[in-house]
Amino acid sequence: MARLEFWFEYASSYSYPATFAVGEACRAAGVELVWKPFILGPIFAAQGWNTSPFNLYPAKGKYMVRDLERICEKAGLPFRLDPDMNWPQFSIAAARIGLIGAREGWVEDFSKRLYALEFGDNLDISKEETLRQALDGVADADRVLAESRKRETKDALRAQVGDAVAAGIFGAPTYRVGDEIFWGGDRLDDALAWAITNTL
Repeated sequence: MARLEFWFEYASSYSYPATFAVGEACRAAGVELVWKPFILGPIFAAQGWNTSPFNLYPAKGKYMVRDLERICEKAGLPFRLDPDMNWPQFSIAAARIGLIGAREGWVEDFSKRLYALEFGDNLDISKEETLRQALDGVADADRVLAESRKRETKDALRAQVGDAVAAGIFGAPTYRVGDEIFWGGDRLDDALAWAITNTL
């Protein structure tokens, strides 16, 4: 069966609409989807960046906001960034929960709920109450939050970032098929076609 890895970051604005598209697209194409939540902070830091390139280059940041408004409008998703809120948001706790969800099979539902709270309602995803709201009806919040704070989960996220670096991943969202990477939400169709065509 063809297989596609979806590498995404909860602080990544472009990962938001991609998360709402990738599951349905892979199911329709008969491609196995592997969810890979990770964080970009260490990857950016290795380039000498202390924040998102959308903050470092204001024209690029202005374009990103307008581009996401168009993309989300087309997809029927709300999108807004509160100018008074620190962006990108602190996403380590969310990523640790995402790792647990990927292992247990509820990462898609959790991720959609969390992104909607983040980019639809402008809630802070580093706050426990927001994470609990995203987990409501998806998984037991007390158990998951406790597990997310364990050393094993923290180490697993570090390993996930290491795997991303080793694969040559530098941004989110990224689709990976074998050793091929496709960066950007708009590359989903190309990644799926590659997965199908190159599966023996």
